[in-house]
Amino acid sequence: MNIEIDTKIKKIENVKENNLKKFYIESYGCQMNFADSEVVASIISKEGYDSTTNLNDADLILLNTCSIREKAEITVRKRLESFNKLKRNNNNLKVGVLGCMAERLKSKFLDEEKIVDLVVGPDAYKDIPNLLNEINDGSNAVNVLLSKEETYGDISPVRLASNGVTAFVSITRGCDNMCTFCVVPFTRGRERSRDPKSILTEIKNLEESNYKEVTLLGQNVDSYLWYGGGLKKDFSKANNLQKKTSINFAKLLKIVAENFPKLRIRFSTSNPQDMSLDVITTMASYSNICNYIHLPVQSGSDVVLKAMNRQHTRNEYLSLIKNIKKLIPDCGISHDMITGFPNETQQDHKDTLSLMNAVKYNFGYMFKYSERPGTYAAKKFDDNIDESVKKMRLQEIIDLQQTHSKLRNQEYLGKIVEVLIEKESKKSVNHWAGRNQQNTVVVFPKKNHELGDFVQVKINDCTSATLIGESIS
Repeated sequence: MNIEIDTKIKKIENVKENNLKKFYIESYGCQMNFADSEVVASIISKEGYDSTTNLNDADLILLNTCSIREKAEITVRKRLESFNKLKRNNNNLKVGVLGCMAERLKSKFLDEEKIVDLVVGPDAYKDIPNLLNEINDGSNAVNVLLSKEETYGDISPVRLASNGVTAFVSITRGCDNMCTFCVVPFTRGRERSRDPKSILTEIKNLEESNYKEVTLLGQNVDSYLWYGGGLKKDFSKANNLQKKTSINFAKLLKIVAENFPKLRIRFSTSNPQDMSLDVITTMASYSNICNYIHLPVQSGSDVVLKAMNRQHTRNEYLSLIKNIKKLIPDCGISHDMITGFPNETQQDHKDTLSLMNAVKYNFGYMFKYSERPGTYAAKKFDDNIDESVKKMRLQEIIDLQQTHSKLRNQEYLGKIVEVLIEKESKKSVNHWAGRNQQNTVVVFPKKNHELGDFVQVKINDCTSATLIGESIS
């Protein structure tokens, strides 16, 4: 009798599982977008949807988009075009656009891309259940309202395509740095920080699930400030007790490091003007905080930096680098660089190359200037650098960076580094791949090691992008 009941229950459960709607999500752009997609997955899963990695199985396709460069938007539009056939073959299929591109274009997106049913900005993901009801009733749905409070701190993300080893944890949202070339303040709104208790809870859950590394995320992590909530500008209104007990980024980093001594900790992204000596000192004080900083500079020319409204000069940036290297000699440093900004001269370009020669970054992210509608630069400056000049300057920057990357990697030859195994090597199923503290990829033979192991690896060879070695532990 019990066997029959159990069989019937299993059959009912299988029917329910087979009747679940499925969603497919792709993410573009920064790490924050990938973290946001995990928040979205959590929200949608509670609405009776199951995730799928197969487009053909999906009832709902979502693209989490980036607007930082024109190329990113073009990529998304081409991807949407590829869904036309899927839509024709499945009248019930719904397509949604999330993130910064959704916020920038708003309802206009529905007119430009006829295939799109749903448009949701970065601060409106909690409204997705209501919006899904609208599109399932045959209407298009849009919510791109920006929030001054939303941090999604109360949502437990669903880890998408996770390796089960590393994870992102968002600590801030938005940006107050009005760089003239950047759309982020308009697409993600003002800076606000997440309750540290919710951050620690999320990290605790990750540790209990056997994750080995977390990256604290924000458009500007160094501006993190918690005194009970609200915008950073409201800190002046906080009472004395709130100010005394407030938590800035250095304090948060210390709390996380002390509470989770077995976890590796990274963070991204830092803005030079906001990174304090306290943060660098905290990094130097805890062995589980990785010796790596992503520190965008954008240009080596003071003239261009001023036009970009970057709140640092060339010398201030180099002084910060000097302080980092003094306190953390083996710290890996990477950069963002934009070439071809309006009115950039050949001398400005040479200043950028000379700054790179002074720092000798471990690696970097390099781009041609791309005019973004609505930004100060688009309104006030002519995009007047010839495309051929942009390409030439960009190639010179890339070539120099490859030289520096190879030079930095050669410094590891003969040394032993600790590597966290994250995945199989792309080039060989017989090798593991992971990163050292400085965020450089290391590959080595598998032997008897497993995913998620910390391994001591002796470096025998390298390319400009990868360290090659053999485990000694």
